[in-house]
This record gives sequence, structure tokens and C-alpha cells, in this order.
Amino acid sequence: MAFPAVGRDPARDRGAEAVRVADNMLLYQRDNGGWPQRYPSIDYRRVFGDREKARIRGEKRLTDTMLDNGATHPQLRYLARVATATGEERFKAGFLRGVDYLLAAQLPCGGWAQSHPRAVYGDYARLITFNDGAMIGALTVLHEVAVKGRDCAFVDAGRRARAAAAVERGVDCILRCQMVVEGKPTVWGQQHDPKTFEPRGARSFEPPALCAGESVGIVRFLMRLDSPGPEVIEAVENAVAWFDKARITGKHRVRKVMPDGKPDCVIVDDPDAPPQWARFYHPGGDLDGWPLGVDKLRVNQAIFVDVDHRSRHFNGKGRVYDELGKISRERRTGYCWLGPFADDLLENDYPAWRRKWLPREAEAGPMRAPRANAR
Repeated sequence: MAFPAVGRDPARDRGAEAVRVADNMLLYQRDNGGWPQRYPSIDYRRVFGDREKARIRGEKRLTDTMLDNGATHPQLRYLARVATATGEERFKAGFLRGVDYLLAAQLPCGGWAQSHPRAVYGDYARLITFNDGAMIGALTVLHEVAVKGRDCAFVDAGRRARAAAAVERGVDCILRCQMVVEGKPTVWGQQHDPKTFEPRGARSFEPPALCAGESVGIVRFLMRLDSPGPEVIEAVENAVAWFDKARITGKHRVRKVMPDGKPDCVIVDDPDAPPQWARFYHPGGDLDGWPLGVDKLRVNQAIFVDVDHRSRHFNGKGRVYDELGKISRERRTGYCWLGPFADDLLENDYPAWRRKWLPREAEAGPMRAPRANAR
């Protein structure tokens, strides 16, 4: 999704380009207050002609609104900044419609699904969705509203109170979703069941699993909360302990061009590589029917998933392996299976949070071992 950064320079936030981008966002905003996800991405910096504007306005009643892949919550953050910088009522009104959308989209369990009011991409779109920052994006906007953040000071007291209640329910949902493995709270999955809070799979290459990337965003949100209660502190501490245990050192993922001219991804040895984390780790159990491509997996082992739609045995669930090199080139290059997801969280965000909320423990020394293989 293409639009320039705002929030660093108030003069730029009220400049001609920022106003044009914000107006384009209002153009795409649906009647229910949310935004659609589009491929290819919507370029909000474009100058639209009258005919194109009329076509987009004609789609206002569509219910293809969602939180996935940068839909709705980034637009709301942008509108809030431009509304505050310019004082223009149309931007304030668009932001308030979006806040109402987020409040209406919250599930009874306290979470948010990928899309609302309908499942746009299949049944998994109705699950509690941490994937691609969906639920955390919604919570971040509502948290800023609730605490009367700098860009949300124009929001009325009634909406602020509703936002605060929604955040409280959302935090409770996060805590209930934290996965317990071998008796120890760990991190979160990409999707969770809105009734049982258990992890659930989504696409054929996304089994129910411990998910490092999305869990970093969850922990960062929990660390934003003022005066966190013991349950929140415990959730952060347990997640950080898991990240420390799950780190992969001395390796990193490299994209390269093979002799046939096609791209590939491989994991290479590199003693100077920063810590890496796999996207998925095995939580134990049978992975809800995702078949194994190896004899067995260890709990907390990094896993990689291959998909062969042509196989007569394919049932909508890919085959799970223990090494990236064992899955097809299409899957190796089509997904981010490994990355330094939690490195900055562990090295910077968490120590600062711990010094603020657990000063005595911080003075006693780090909870975890020093980073291995640091540059």
C-alpha cells in the first residue's frame, strides 16, 4: 500500500500531498467505515480523474472491508495525523467512522477477525487473526483513542470510553490466546479459535503453530500498556523467555539466482549472522491434520510447509518438514520462513520496558543469556 510517511513533521502532515492522500483514503473508505484490501496495492498518492473517482464512489456499499495486509488501521493512523495537523472536519469524520467500524468488528471473545462483516477469503477469515498485524493494528488505533493520544485528541469522550473497554477486552483475549506448551506459556499463533482460543491453521501452508513474527507485534503492544497488571507482565516475560530459547544462531536466509536463472532461498551458515527465528515452530500434537513429511518433530522445532496441489493425496493441508531445503522452490521463495523477527525486541524494547516496570529485577541482571553471535 503506497502512501508517504506522516507524523514526523507537522508541516508535511498538512501539506498538499498529505491532504491529497487523505482525500484519496476517504474516497476508498466504505460506507461501513472500513477499507478494502486490494492487489495490486492501492496507490493513495495518485491523482485520480473524475471518471475513476466516480467508479470508486460506486463501490462504497461493498462489504469487502478488512484488517489484513495493511487495510483500515494504517489509513486510520494517517487520517488522524492529517486531521490533527489540518483541523479539517472531513478527515476527523472519516477517522471517527473508522473507529466505529473497529468497535463494531470486535468479536464477542474480544478479538478481531481478518475481515468484517463477512469472511472475504474463506472460513479462516472468521478466526481471531494476529496474522499480518490485523488484531494488533485495530488495538493500536483504539488504544491511542482511549488514552487520548496526540493525534486523537479530537475524539469525543463517548468513543474514548468505548475504545478503552474494547482494548481491555482485547488484552484479555490476547492473554487467553497465549499458547501453553509442555506446561509453559509461550507465544501466539497466526489465528486462534474465537470460542476455545486454541491455535488454528489458515492457508494450506499455514498450520496451527507457534508464530514468531506475529508474536513480536503482540508483545510490543502489551509493552505499550501503561501500568501493566501482573498478568500482562507475566505474558511478556514468558514470551521473551520463549524467544530467547527459540533463537537460531549462526544462520540466515539468503535469496539467490540459480543456474537456471530462477530465484531460490537457502539457509546458509554465517557465524556473524544476527539471531534468526523461524516463522513457525511445532507446538506439539498432530497439527490438526497437517501431514508430516518427516518421521517426527520435536516440540518447539522450526517447521516448513510444502504444498503440492497436483497430488491426489492433497486435502487442502500442506506437508510439514523440519528443513527449508526439503520443501519446493515455489514455497521456499513464496513465503518468509526465517528472519530476525525478535532481535530488536530482545536487544532494545524489552530491556527498556523491564527497566521501567520491573526496575528491581532489571538491576539484578538480564533475565536471559547475552545474545550469542552478536555482530
